[in-house]
Amino acid sequence: MKRVGILYHPKREEAVAFSQELERFLGTRGIDVWLRSAWEPEKAKQQVNGTDLILSIGGDGTILRAARVVIPDSVPILGINLGNLGFMAELKATEAMDKLPVLLDGGGWIEERAIIQAELLTQGKKFHALNEVFVGRRSLARLVNIECKIDGAMLVTYRADGVIVATASGSTGYSLAAGGPILPPQAREMILQPVCSHFTFDKTLVLPSQTVIDLKVITSHEAMISVDGQTETQLNSGDKVEVKLSPYTAKFLRLQPKKYFYESIDSKLKRKIS
Repeated sequence: MKRVGILYHPKREEAVAFSQELERFLGTRGIDVWLRSAWEPEKAKQQVNGTDLILSIGGDGTILRAARVVIPDSVPILGINLGNLGFMAELKATEAMDKLPVLLDGGGWIEERAIIQAELLTQGKKFHALNEVFVGRRSLARLVNIECKIDGAMLVTYRADGVIVATASGSTGYSLAAGGPILPPQAREMILQPVCSHFTFDKTLVLPSQTVIDLKVITSHEAMISVDGQTETQLNSGDKVEVKLSPYTAKFLRLQPKKYFYESIDSKLKRKIS
C-alpha cells in the first residue's frame, strides 16, 4: 500500500493523538498519509482518490462516517477501535502497531457489506447508509402515519414512531434494539422494522436484495429521515422516500478468521447489555 487515509473522531483526544502517532508510524514505512476529521466528509472526499486504505480511528460511529466518505470509490476500511463495543472494528488500538504491518504488506482478506440508498423523491435528495435509514417522528412524542409499499404493492400504513430499513450491518444496532433479527455481515437482505407500531402491523420483514421499499409520510407533526443515526433531514407530510440497496458496497480489511462474527457475537452482545 502506497497511500493511506486516516479518519478520526475529533471529539476524542485519544483518537486525535493516536492518529498522529499512526501518521508518524506509516511515514517511517514510506507510505503517503493524509489525516482528516471524520466529521468533515466533504473535505475528506477530496482526498480519497488514489487512496489504498482508510484507517478509521474511534468506534463504530466513526466507521459509519468513513463508509459514506469513500462512496463512490471502493477503498477498504480498517477500523481501529477506541470505543466500548466495536462490532465493525477490526483492531484494538493497543494491538494496531503490531498487526498493521501484516495488513500493509498485503495480508488479510476483504469483507464486503451492503449499503442502503434512500432517495427523498419529493425533495430531490439522495442518501447512503451502512447501518440503517429511519423514517418517522422527530422531536414530538406523536405517532406518524407511514404508507409502505413493497415493489409497488401496498403493504400497510404504519401508525408508529417510525420505520427502520436496515442492512446486515445495522441488524446489530437500532434494528436489534427495536426487536429485529440479526443477519450475518455479508448478507444482502434488508430488514423492514416498525418502531412502536400502534394497532397496526408490527412484524419485522426480511426482504430480498432486489426489493424497492416506498415510504410516504402522512403527519401534521414533525417528521424526519435519519441516516445511520448521524444526519437528519426534515420531512413534510406527503414526502416520499424510496429505499433500496445501493449499487455501492462497503469493504473492510480483516485479519480475523472468516467465522469471526459467529465466534464473537455472543460476547459483544453481553458487553452491549452490560
